[in-house]
Amino acid sequence: MKKYLSTSIYTFRDIINENCMYVDKTKDIFNLILKPKGQYFFSRPRRFGKSLTISTLESIFLGEKELFKGLYIYEQDYDWKKYPIIQIALNNLSSGTAEELEENIVFALRKIAKRNKIKLISSRSYQIFQELIEELSYENGKVVILIDEYDKPILDNILNLEEAEKIRQVLKKFYGQIKACEEYIRFSFITGVSKFTQVSVFSDLNNLDDISMDVNYATMCGFTQEECEKYFAEWINENAEKNKMSKGQYLEKLKEVYNGSRFSEKNVTVYNPVSFTKAMEHGKFKHYWFETGTPTFLLKLLKKYDYFIPNFESIQLKASSFSSYEIDRLRVEPLLYQTGYLTIKDYQLDGDLYTLSYPNREVKEAFVEYLSDYFTPVEREKAPVLIDHLRSALLANNLEEVFEILQIFYAKIDYDIKLQHEKYYQTIFYILFTLLGFRIKVEVSTNKGRMDAVVKTENYIYILEFKLNKSPEIAIAQIKEKEYYQKYLLDKRELILIGVNFTSKTGEIENWKVEEKRKS
Repeated sequence: MKKYLSTSIYTFRDIINENCMYVDKTKDIFNLILKPKGQYFFSRPRRFGKSLTISTLESIFLGEKELFKGLYIYEQDYDWKKYPIIQIALNNLSSGTAEELEENIVFALRKIAKRNKIKLISSRSYQIFQELIEELSYENGKVVILIDEYDKPILDNILNLEEAEKIRQVLKKFYGQIKACEEYIRFSFITGVSKFTQVSVFSDLNNLDDISMDVNYATMCGFTQEECEKYFAEWINENAEKNKMSKGQYLEKLKEVYNGSRFSEKNVTVYNPVSFTKAMEHGKFKHYWFETGTPTFLLKLLKKYDYFIPNFESIQLKASSFSSYEIDRLRVEPLLYQTGYLTIKDYQLDGDLYTLSYPNREVKEAFVEYLSDYFTPVEREKAPVLIDHLRSALLANNLEEVFEILQIFYAKIDYDIKLQHEKYYQTIFYILFTLLGFRIKVEVSTNKGRMDAVVKTENYIYILEFKLNKSPEIAIAQIKEKEYYQKYLLDKRELILIGVNFTSKTGEIENWKVEEKRKS
């Protein structure tokens, strides 16, 4: 019987009982629970299978062996002993304030206690947590603790530092009980998106084993290429035909659009499970993962720190950077990685250096669309029509029309997001021309300096230099003086030099100049 596809069911028991597709991850999970004791932290972006992993662990520790028939773990030497479980999903608890979070954690713990017929005498969340662990252990043996999205309350309040700090204090005391009660615990597993430093949230839980970038668990969440082709073969064949492609062509496009997320130094990538499953279910190439939530807090952080968006194409970080930030000193780059908007593209053992970039076409296109909506006055719904006109004008080398349309995107920018330097205008240009789909590079290095931007179409190469409160003539003169065009002289395409001047008074294009560079 053909399996059902679902991205809205996160309970392992329901997935199996309702005959839904389950990609077998129990080999990784079995390796995780082999030790007689263990306390783990595991970070992955949203909608990447963390909650399903938690639910699968729950069914294993409840001894529900029959649910796993046909899966890897079913055939292994495992005792299937039933353990008392404390499971809390922080993403399901309202946390607008520290007080509200405290109340909701207390309520969740009291529900677990009631279900296990335990009477609690404590009042604070961390006290109740400790009491519940001890009482469950006395009655039923060592306890299993499963906490999903541990950082959701912090991330929801990340731009309100005063409240985020109060929430951190609540969580710090709460999580600290896991170490304090270590003798009563068989296994604990904590998931989240971000990894704040030990001092920040997990200072009292310094025995936590962070497996987020462990090569042994690099594919525990997400689908590998082999898993996609094995489990979804029937849908792949149907959708290839539906899209009028060969199977090979369809697989290549799937890989380009949805594959590419990498979570360790090991060069192995995975598909986002939501995007891939929805692509199989609907047979269309859409931005499925991005539609499940918008990165509002990230956009605000980018604005707050005046981040240069074109850097997303290639960022280098030391390994220590992935967990070396605090609530009040957030680093945008590791947070972009942990939230899934950037991923590992390369790792250099010499120097312990990671190179990050967009994981795939879906993420890049969708993220840039949202950046356009946030950094320009044009509504996201109206942008595609203007982008199409801009594309046509550029292909025809109709630069008058190109700059008329560009002016719409630069006009009337809110003052608080208008940067008083040329990089801001480069950012808008990068966003728009990425949406156009042309090859766009900014700050391209030459032996004499860095070009602001280069755009390549089928017939033209445009070299652009931006100036703020100066003149387009000065911009053109700089292109010529530094001979930015030298590296393109052997290219058959026509070279067009463009100088653009912006005025900081309005944030608009004040004037521009074009020269054709004739090749000798």
